[in-house]
Order: sequence, then C-alpha cells, then structure tokens
Amino acid sequence: MSVELETGILYTFPMKRKLPDLALEKKLWEKGYIVIGIDEVGRGAFAGPLVVGGVVFPPTVNRKRITKLLSYGINDSKKLKPNARKMLSKVIQNESLAYHISKVEVGIINRFGIGKATFIAMRDVVKNLRKSLPNKKNFVLIDKFYVKHMRGIGLKNQKGIVHGDCISLSIAAASIVAKVHRDNLMKRLSKKYPDYNFSKNKGYGTVLHRKVIEKIGATELHRVAFVRKIV
Repeated sequence: MSVELETGILYTFPMKRKLPDLALEKKLWEKGYIVIGIDEVGRGAFAGPLVVGGVVFPPTVNRKRITKLLSYGINDSKKLKPNARKMLSKVIQNESLAYHISKVEVGIINRFGIGKATFIAMRDVVKNLRKSLPNKKNFVLIDKFYVKHMRGIGLKNQKGIVHGDCISLSIAAASIVAKVHRDNLMKRLSKKYPDYNFSKNKGYGTVLHRKVIEKIGATELHRVAFVRKIV
C-alpha cells in the first residue's frame, strides 16, 4: 500500500506474508474494551534509557477500517528497516485513538534493575493513556510480560504474549513508536559522546562498543550491571 506523507513523498510499505493482526483486539472490542498495546525498546542495551510505547487503535468491527489498518504493513519493529519504521511511526500516530511514550533514565535502571525499570515505564504508559481515553473499560496487551500493580487494570484485564509484537497489531505499533523515539534519542546523545557511536549501535553491546568501553571506560549513560564485566 502507498501512503502520501506530509512531505508530499509517496511511500510504499512492503507487504509481508505473515504480519501481526487485530484478531485479539477485535474479540476485546466486541466485549466493550478499549485495547492498549504496549512494548519496550532498549531493555538489552548497554547504554541509554529504556523506552516503552503504548498505542490505542479506535475500536471497530468495520471490515473496511480493519483492512486499512492491516494494509500498512505494521510489524515487529526489529523486522523493519529504519526508513519504514519512521514512516510507519507517523502513520500509527495519525491512525491511533491515542499513543504515549515513556522513558526510564539510566539512573533509575542502575538503582532498581532493568526488570523493575521496565514495569515502571509500562505502568506510566498505561496511566497516561487511560487519562485520555473515553472509556475506562480497558484491556492491556503486552509483549512477554504481565505487570503487577497496574492501577485500574490489574492482572485480570491484561495479557502478556510471547512474541506479542509478531501477533498483535497494537503491540507491534507500540514497538515501532518506541523504537523510533529511542533511536532519535540515541542519535542526539551520540553527538555528546562521539567515541561510543551511539547513532549506529543505539547503545547495544556490539563488538566495537565493547572495545571502546574497554579502552576509555563507561559513561554516565552506561548501565552498571551490563558493563561491569567489561570495565
């Protein structure tokens, strides 16, 4: 499918054989829920913040509307090329009922650990999205996890799905907006710390990144538990 962007450029999204769909969302919409899809980016990185995205598509059972949403080629962000992610992030923001991005800085990650930091960001995303939603009957779809103490949701109204970003369109969309946001953050941080080449490795532990840490040490952007064996 081709989409004309605000820049006037016509961008064609590649179609895949197996893409996330709205099967789970449709079942929940039929029960009166507004569905929040959330996913994290940067959990395994050596440096930089953790970012969590949340996306809510308008509830619909209209086949034409569903077909349109599926036609964009929204997929797990890791399976998309950078330009496709950027274009799709804009499409998702335009097509969504609401979206939100939360980040947890390295200081919090170092203090509480990556697991707790992930849950802090996920709770924050849901909290902010629920404020803007017209219906408080919400259900959360999450890649991998169930999150305890999610106010107004609980464990009953959420579902952790292994490889959820390959199954649920809402989760895949959340992974894209989170990935684009974090990549942009790391590119800006790369100007401040040029030796570490964050614009290319995005803070992940590539061979070259590890060698730089071994040579000149870590920065305040590095996660202590991740680089302890290297420094």
